[in-house]
Amino acid sequence: MTTEPITQQTAETPEGVATPTTEDSPETTTESSALQQGGSSTRKEALEHEGEIAADFLETLLDIADLDGDLEVNVEGDRAAVAIVDSEDGPAPKKLVGSGAAVLEALQELTRLAVQAETGDRSRLMLDIAGHRAGRRAELVTLARRTCETVKNSGEQAELEAMSAFERKVVHDEVLAAGLISESEGTEPNRYVVILPQD
Repeated sequence: MTTEPITQQTAETPEGVATPTTEDSPETTTESSALQQGGSSTRKEALEHEGEIAADFLETLLDIADLDGDLEVNVEGDRAAVAIVDSEDGPAPKKLVGSGAAVLEALQELTRLAVQAETGDRSRLMLDIAGHRAGRRAELVTLARRTCETVKNSGEQAELEAMSAFERKVVHDEVLAAGLISESEGTEPNRYVVILPQD
């Protein structure tokens, strides 16, 4: 198993929830003291360190479970991002995604806690396994753009299916880019996005 070097990547969507509501970013917390004290280089270094801690934790987990997969560590926008990808020994373990990405979400939270235990600060790290999040993001971007066009043409609001916080944020960002407004309604785990027409 190998860990890929850290590289800087530009996030596909801007950070921050693009709606008046804030519930879709439950991981939003006070910035770490390390991030507050320095500039962009200090911030990048702190995020890279988060990624390294997360990669060590996940590598140990994969070894214990006797699962294949290499680790890729990046910085995307304002957060660390770690991905478990195919290795020379075999494909990334898709069973760690689980039904409705439930296992992936749980593993991401465990990884964030491992980082927090090491740094003392809450992590906003994103975890992907076998390209699940990347593929889902592409689907959601297409859905959001298509729905925005429908809302613009009809002048009527549209409600989307229940989604996770990650999924809702992808939709919110696309709606904002389209010049419309979106809100999250409902309660977890059935929270969903409503896209509203322009005034």
